[in-house]
Amino acid sequence: MFDRCLYFNVNALARRVNKKWNEAFRTLELSPAHGYMLRAVLAMPGIAQKRLARELQLEKSTVTRFVDALSDRGLVVRRRLDDAREQGIFPTPEAEKMQDSLEQLGEQLYEEMIDRIGRKQLVSLVSQIRQAAEKLE
Repeated sequence: MFDRCLYFNVNALARRVNKKWNEAFRTLELSPAHGYMLRAVLAMPGIAQKRLARELQLEKSTVTRFVDALSDRGLVVRRRLDDAREQGIFPTPEAEKMQDSLEQLGEQLYEEMIDRIGRKQLVSLVSQIRQAAEKLE
């Protein structure tokens, strides 16, 4: 019935992906969104919120809320950068202890998707989704 409907099919896929990712990240007591944000901060200590928003394709207000939540959990801190108008987001030692687990979880999910979808198909699907998102910007 909705074979040609982008909205329906993207959302159906998103629901299945969200369920899988939520279950996986629950083991670390994080949502997937918080987990990916923490991975970005760990990979780029001192990242500015503006860049973090761009990297994660999120609104700045959403990034602020997520950083606040991670800060409340003691996983990140904000510190002024050289340009006193901007703050950088830095991981705490507690977050650094989680880094290997976060990376392993990401790799595990990636490998599971390869097993289910196929490597070429997964790479192509992700590429097509990213391109479509850019075109709809």
